Amino acid sequence: MNYWEERYQKGETGWDTGSITTPLKEYIDQLTDTNLKILIPGAGNGYEFDYLIEKGFQNVFVIDIAETPLNNIKFRKPEFASHLIHSDFFALDTTFDLILEQTFFCALPSAMRPKYVTKMASLLNPKGKLAGLLFDFPLTTEGPPFGGSVTEYLNLFSDKFNIKTLEKAHNSIKPRKNKELFFIFEVK
Repeated sequence: MNYWEERYQKGETGWDTGSITTPLKEYIDQLTDTNLKILIPGAGNGYEFDYLIEKGFQNVFVIDIAETPLNNIKFRKPEFASHLIHSDFFALDTTFDLILEQTFFCALPSAMRPKYVTKMASLLNPKGKLAGLLFDFPLTTEGPPFGGSVTEYLNLFSDKFNIKTLEKAHNSIKPRKNKELFFIFEVK
């Protein structure tokens, strides 16, 4: 059983907030094109997915390496079962207009982060955006979650993305207050 599936099976899901978090909700609320093709990688229980569907977005996909959270989404939204991808993110081979980042990046050890950036750039259509939240606390070897900083993110993403927004999230949920950065990166 893989690490993430085991965490779900044991109920060790401290990152699961039980609903969409405020920064992503407010970002989604300002999106006007409900035809966007959207990916949520490592989405866990996929509250962002539910919210997008409820807002009229129909071209939304979730990928997760763990089966349990995908089954949880499927139970809530059975009509969207074909939008749930049980696979390794790094094996995905299609493109999107928008990729939403919540807690996927912070779960990757620092050695995998350059691979994440390259893969994200390859999954986005021209002018496609990667948007969401990144943690803003010192990088550790203990985790996940692993931390990161503005400097690290600028160094990692600047070659393949135009940095549109990278700022302290003003609307984080209480346990993550002053520990998150909201970002919008556009693929070059």
